Amino acid sequence: MFDNLKILWHQGKQYIPDVTKAKLPGIFRGRPEISNSKVNELLLADLCPTGAVSTEPLSIDLGKCTFCGECAICFPEKIKFTTDYKISANDRNSLIIKEGMVGAIELNPELIRQEIHRFFGRSLKLRQVSAGGDNSCEWELNATNNVQFDISRFGIDFVASPRHADGIVITGPITANMAEPLERCYRAVPDPKIIILAGTDAISGGIFAGSPALNREFLSTHTIDLYVPGNPVHPLTFINGVLDLLKKRK
Repeated sequence: MFDNLKILWHQGKQYIPDVTKAKLPGIFRGRPEISNSKVNELLLADLCPTGAVSTEPLSIDLGKCTFCGECAICFPEKIKFTTDYKISANDRNSLIIKEGMVGAIELNPELIRQEIHRFFGRSLKLRQVSAGGDNSCEWELNATNNVQFDISRFGIDFVASPRHADGIVITGPITANMAEPLERCYRAVPDPKIIILAGTDAISGGIFAGSPALNREFLSTHTIDLYVPGNPVHPLTFINGVLDLLKKRK
């Protein structure tokens, strides 16, 4: 017991008291900002391995962005990645950051289904499905329930069975082999239910977009309630996105 008290004395509180106001180190790449500086936009766009950078006007699609930072490294006067981790959205177009845009990304309240807050406002159980993921986003989602982030304090938990879940969290680009298991898992979740896409691969396919090994028909036949960008997703990004979806963040 004395050893545990000694550790607590030296390390202090390990949990984050307020996940909505936590500060991340400068090396973290969150929401980008694009200035009005004149650069060779075609050359800048060619740098992106996933086609996340578009021109006329210059924009970055966070649903495709791998957050490699190459664009900001080569054109620092044009692009800067901030440490803003609140970049989740429930509108796919809200993930596109355009030249001159400032301010945080926010969920569109008109797109949030009323039953989400009514049924899941106090308790939300999620079934995570790795649809061909590389295990990076899966690790970060697992970290949401550790002592630092403690997502369970908000009544949000991951469960082992879709029968016990209120929705699914999809990671990975959805390979052809995982298309049917994903559909079966979704059907096993009782209504009403939600769908969350976590990570660049899940949202757009990432570097695997266009591959014949993928089958992303699931996304065209079901409504997505929340997009959580990141490569991989940061626990704070996921937690704040879900809290906004549930209308639990003050």
